[in-house]
Amino acid sequence: MLYLYGMDIAIVGGGAAGFFSAINVKENYPDYNVVIFEKSNKVLSKVKISGGGRCNITNGCSSISELAKAYPRGAKKLKKAFYIFNNMDAMHWFESRGVPLIIQEDNCVFPKSQDSQSVISCLVNQVDKLGINLRLNSAVQSISKNKGKIILTIKDNKKPVLFDKVIVTTGGSPQRKGLNWLEVIGHKIENPAPSLFTFNMPDENIRNLMGIVIDNPIISIQGTKLKSNGPLLITHWGMSGPAILKLSSYGARILNEKNYNFKLNINWTGIANHNIVIKELLDIAQDNPKKNIANLKAFNLPERLWLFLLNKKNIHKDKKWGELGKKGINKLNSVLTNDEYSIRGKTTFREEFVTCGGVSLDSVDFNTMQSKVFPNLYFAGEVLDIDGITGGYNFQAAWTTAFIAAKLN
Repeated sequence: MLYLYGMDIAIVGGGAAGFFSAINVKENYPDYNVVIFEKSNKVLSKVKISGGGRCNITNGCSSISELAKAYPRGAKKLKKAFYIFNNMDAMHWFESRGVPLIIQEDNCVFPKSQDSQSVISCLVNQVDKLGINLRLNSAVQSISKNKGKIILTIKDNKKPVLFDKVIVTTGGSPQRKGLNWLEVIGHKIENPAPSLFTFNMPDENIRNLMGIVIDNPIISIQGTKLKSNGPLLITHWGMSGPAILKLSSYGARILNEKNYNFKLNINWTGIANHNIVIKELLDIAQDNPKKNIANLKAFNLPERLWLFLLNKKNIHKDKKWGELGKKGINKLNSVLTNDEYSIRGKTTFREEFVTCGGVSLDSVDFNTMQSKVFPNLYFAGEVLDIDGITGGYNFQAAWTTAFIAAKLN
């Protein structure tokens, strides 16, 4: 690693990637002067609200291949980067700095305190301890270069400031214009679009079942190859839960193009082979011909959902299983494996708000995170066209890219 004394390093953005970049730069190069510029009067805002205020800092999956699969955009590049700094490295980093962690059954990793403040305090204390300068209310408006120096124009600053190297960690931008300052200096920009979001269903009565969770349905978008599975939550506005959020992430651009108006198909049984479902229904009817269909639910579905689906197909709840016949079994199979709902808009999943798009990976050398078109300028975090599904993956991408950028190679 090339070691130069007295260099001035700027970090643009006071979020997770910004703090992690700054801390690692200072640890790599103790004699460097490191400054974080944050446009607002708060830092680490997303860390604060992540995971319902608990901060899902990473995912505990056991292999790099599995980890990389969680990124609809950037998976190939990140897979290589994870060999440099991965989820296990991130967990060790925080635990070695006084943040004990726990891994839940779903592999989501949280501080043992179940409080995001533990993570915030760790990062802030490291910045203070290392003597990193934090400047709030300092929005960077433009970037240029002159005689080997990078010039940053800061809002309300009369004079521009000069740095030897700069790491941009401004996070996702909801609108393309928020990335104009990077586009004008030669970077390719991928149009931003919302990623993790829930589905609005204003015309669907299933909203009356709000609060019900179905363990592992298979959901898909009509007219596309988009498919997902996992827990699904029925809400007062429509549907949410990991299965919906995952589908919204992989389908971010397609659903944006559809203006969030589309048909959602649900297989409530979670069994892909419809013949198996029909056989199960026939077996129930054969073994329990005199039992009311309302009182003997199939596939362990919640009672309220089961009754809702029966009513949807005009199957009377007092009907006996033995009275269904072939036609009744087929109707039941249809609503269980190919139920249909109209989606009309989206709702931001506030705690995990993520955008796809940003600085194209074609503009960045992923071995160093350095710009290919603007020497000594680096990128880390969600400002890049990288995003993951819910479950700690987006923070992990921030830790990994920030760790690599902080080498300043």
